[in-house]
Amino acid sequence: MSRSNDAGHFFQTSEALATTERKAAKSKNKHGNPIKLPSKILAVCDDRQGGVYTAEAAGEVKRVALDTGKLERIFTQGTAPLTCVAIGPDNKTIYTGSWDKTIYAICPSASPSIQTLTSHTDFIKCLLPVTLSSTPLLLSGSADATIILWNLTTSKPLHKLKGHTKALQNLAIDPESLTADSFTLFSASSDREIRRWYISLEKAYELEGEEPILAHETSVYALRFDGDGDLWTASADKTAKHLIRSRGWEADTTLQHPDFVRDVLPFEDLGLVVTACRDEEVRVWEMSSGALVCTYSGHFEEITGLASRGGRREVVSVSIDGTVRVWSLERGEMEKYLEEVARGNKAGDEGEKKEGLLTAEEEAELAELMEDDD
Repeated sequence: MSRSNDAGHFFQTSEALATTERKAAKSKNKHGNPIKLPSKILAVCDDRQGGVYTAEAAGEVKRVALDTGKLERIFTQGTAPLTCVAIGPDNKTIYTGSWDKTIYAICPSASPSIQTLTSHTDFIKCLLPVTLSSTPLLLSGSADATIILWNLTTSKPLHKLKGHTKALQNLAIDPESLTADSFTLFSASSDREIRRWYISLEKAYELEGEEPILAHETSVYALRFDGDGDLWTASADKTAKHLIRSRGWEADTTLQHPDFVRDVLPFEDLGLVVTACRDEEVRVWEMSSGALVCTYSGHFEEITGLASRGGRREVVSVSIDGTVRVWSLERGEMEKYLEEVARGNKAGDEGEKKEGLLTAEEEAELAELMEDDD
């Protein structure tokens, strides 16, 4: 245990103090042009206007203008942390889910209105808006292990789906199944299973004869379909995977990480896929080979989500550290970033050597010589 007169150091291990000091030092970095929000950011989505919407632990939804850094409060009435955020089928209404088991529908106009959807019995974990037969709908997944399909015109549940045994984490629509009146829904859960459901206005059920996909060892946090109809997944087993439809959802690419992978986002036009990890890093990978292209280091707490940015060659990341950061996916910009980091590391190493005059190895050699002299 470390000794200190600082009350903030009481009952903390040396490792905990080192982590605190590391995060304090890292928090000063400007990588990704950080935009600071007043509380922890738990989710993000593209606002389709060059900015993003964020869901915060303080119970607020904000719009962040990425070019200017301007913050606009969209919803401030949450009494518990907000865990997810999505834009409705009308491109106007914003939906957010809360720890208080409620889904809030916010229409930020001159006369803002707020509606609530209540039927889940535990935290809301994920939301997915969709339209079927010209009817606006919302799918929600909860820690109560159920999925609900809501009719947004009536604000009433249409169907409740049960099959998972633990909290839902993410929902995605199979693009190859989508018609005017039905689609197949993929759901991810903490039970590690990816399940498939038939969804229409009239009925909803788990697909018969389709066993759950078991691609990961533990919780699956994210599902993202690519243009080929294949699936990218992110998991607490420290991997992101590319699951191939034609091979029965077998993985042809596995991206290894040092910690939980919270999100994954493919950029097919660039041949890249981006992952967000609990180790505070944003990683960019070659989609075809799985080779690591660039590791962006800037956040100083766990990253909670990724979003694309209106067709630009950039990815947005958000974190428990309360910052929104934007990273370039241009090859030249990534190379430039890596060169700058390398120069900074070299300068830091030389500075430490100059300050101490000797490296650790040189000090050890000197100690041996002194012992010989004795």
